[in-house]
Amino acid sequence: MEDELFEYVDAQEGLNALCDSLEAQREIALDSEADNLHHYETKLCLLQMRFEDRTYLLDMLVDVDYSRFWETLKRLHLIMHGSDFDLRLFREFSDFRATSIFDSMLASQLLGINRFGLAALLEEHFNVKLPKDSQKSDWSQRPLTDKMLRYAANDVRYLHQLRDLLMEQIRELGRELWLHQRCEYQIETALSGFPDVDEHSWRIARSDKLDPRGKVALFELWHWREELAERLDRPPFKVLGNDYMIKLAESVSEGNWQFVFESLPMGIQRRKRQGLVDALKRGMSRDVDSLPTRPVRSDSRKPQKKVELDRQEKIKKNRNVIAEELGIDPTLIATRSHVASLARDSEAKDGLLGWQKELLEPILKTVDSESD
Repeated sequence: MEDELFEYVDAQEGLNALCDSLEAQREIALDSEADNLHHYETKLCLLQMRFEDRTYLLDMLVDVDYSRFWETLKRLHLIMHGSDFDLRLFREFSDFRATSIFDSMLASQLLGINRFGLAALLEEHFNVKLPKDSQKSDWSQRPLTDKMLRYAANDVRYLHQLRDLLMEQIRELGRELWLHQRCEYQIETALSGFPDVDEHSWRIARSDKLDPRGKVALFELWHWREELAERLDRPPFKVLGNDYMIKLAESVSEGNWQFVFESLPMGIQRRKRQGLVDALKRGMSRDVDSLPTRPVRSDSRKPQKKVELDRQEKIKKNRNVIAEELGIDPTLIATRSHVASLARDSEAKDGLLGWQKELLEPILKTVDSESD
């Protein structure tokens, strides 16, 4: 694959010229690069755009006025891949809301394509292999290397062609409305940005399996990690992974935390280890009833009675049959939580899109009639 030619924009004059060109467009291919794998606070570092067979790389870390650019971008149709993170980042960065998007990942899922990553799609349809060597680079570094710039440019190079190819298949199956609704939903959900850190953020995956002492230990470990990550300007997972935190919390409950502690990676430097030991000791001595009380979650969506569990299995079974006929993943029709909600109340359709409701309606009628 030949390298993509591009124009690098890192000054006000170049940005003004770019905005002039964008104002003549109706749609562009768009992608972004951030530094969330390398720093505590995520920054938008680079935007990649392609239109009229030209690619532009816009440096988002220089001291220029981006306000006209964001206003111009708001009215354009955006061709993207896996847009959720990008749209949330844009919202955090500039209070941005897209007018309309095409997301090739969402389209691929509706076509029943299992390998829907951009690299896999380009290899499958265009026999193009995207290099992955810059995927996890620190995009906040300056200057960016030639290899990183070429990598970024290639991310938008084929998005127009991919859109055209996937849309042809979407139309053949009559799923244009499905895709439109999914893309609209993507835009709306991105408006909430990224979740805020609050008093319950320490409740990571598998924390609910811990006993009270283990939860207290995890609470202390999580806050130690968060404070250290912010001080070092590193992502929390690079200070200590969630799996290790769960192991340590479990070991506090079991009384063998020192043994587990000694098995931790050598990457935890000596100066970090003392803070970690202090956190573990606080976890052992803290009152188990002192943690912030979690709001009581309504169980209205969760089946409780045998008849509701039976309904859940019937809904799930019928959903799976329809999904197989359509050639798509069953969770695209209804997720596990949606099925659980519907098992308890057939009218509990919050969060379901119009096309999903239409597919589920006959299932629910059949299940309801069998329950009478």
